[in-house]
Amino acid sequence: MIQDTVKNLRLPALLDERQRGVPETAKAWEARRLELVDLLCREVYGYVPAFEGMVSAACVEKDEGAYAGKATVQTLNLTVTMPQGVFSFPIVMTLPNFIERPQMIVSLAFRKQIPDRYYPQEEILDAGIGVAQLCYTDVATDDGDFSTGVAPLLTQGERTGTTLGKIGMWAWAASRVMDYLQTLDCIDRDTIAVLGHSRLGKTALLAGALDTRFAFVYSNDAGCAGDAITRGKRGEHIRDICKNFPYWFCENYQKYIDREEEMPFDQHFLLAAIAPRYVCIGSAVDDIWADPEYQYYSCVAAGEAYQFLGLEGFCHLDRLPAVGDSFHDGQIGFHLRSGGHFLSRYDWLQYIDFMKNKKRP
Repeated sequence: MIQDTVKNLRLPALLDERQRGVPETAKAWEARRLELVDLLCREVYGYVPAFEGMVSAACVEKDEGAYAGKATVQTLNLTVTMPQGVFSFPIVMTLPNFIERPQMIVSLAFRKQIPDRYYPQEEILDAGIGVAQLCYTDVATDDGDFSTGVAPLLTQGERTGTTLGKIGMWAWAASRVMDYLQTLDCIDRDTIAVLGHSRLGKTALLAGALDTRFAFVYSNDAGCAGDAITRGKRGEHIRDICKNFPYWFCENYQKYIDREEEMPFDQHFLLAAIAPRYVCIGSAVDDIWADPEYQYYSCVAAGEAYQFLGLEGFCHLDRLPAVGDSFHDGQIGFHLRSGGHFLSRYDWLQYIDFMKNKKRP
């Protein structure tokens, strides 16, 4: 039933005729994956410039006995040196004291506070997971100003049809945090995740598609232009998001206002571009603006990429999800909770469960 419903959406094909019938090889998929990434950058998010530079870190503050001795919390200033110039931004890193080489989550945050109201920090620590938190507005403002933060360095003062929007800039910053984490011997560098909620869920997905060093990608309530199929969805559409937040995207995205059926892509392309790595989607039953039903369809449609590689992909029941459902058996995870648009304790525990039971493909 669900597969038939997704088929009736008439989505653009993940695999073109060159891949169909081709032996299932990682090389064949990687070629197609890069095509998907290029298409999404050209038509939705803009091109993120290739990084040619270095990242250094300076410790600003350190507490080795945080959370009643459970953790070490450091405020670090990351300095990015590249041909376009030098840019710095802070991160806060929280590492559990009781475990060697913990898994890490790069968390894209709306606020600078530690702990944030979106963070059940002690439960994250108790699971043996560290967090590197980046406040998105420390990198680029959440508005149409492209003259401050990292924006002028990444756009060179130009705003064309394919120039990256703010989502691309925040994704770029997540990769710079990854650059720093790759220099640390005290963490598990092979299982690092990136996580975001709402607009930062879109950012996490793009970061995961662009940067294959992220083993896990967590998108919470990302909806339109994120983790939900656009064709036929309820709630927010391209017209709405481009009216309210045109600066999140490249200007090319606006040509699909009221023309979603003409798009040569849909959001299952973004999820599939993470294959064969792990991606987990969080949804909420009352978040109609994001539309949990079409988030679910996106997971179903993206599963084809994983199946092409001989993997399970999205393991789900042949029905729409019910509140409390959690599908974590495959490389694509999904859960539906009660309530509305929020990154909750329940969501975090779902992502932790998904992360603790997987090995990097």
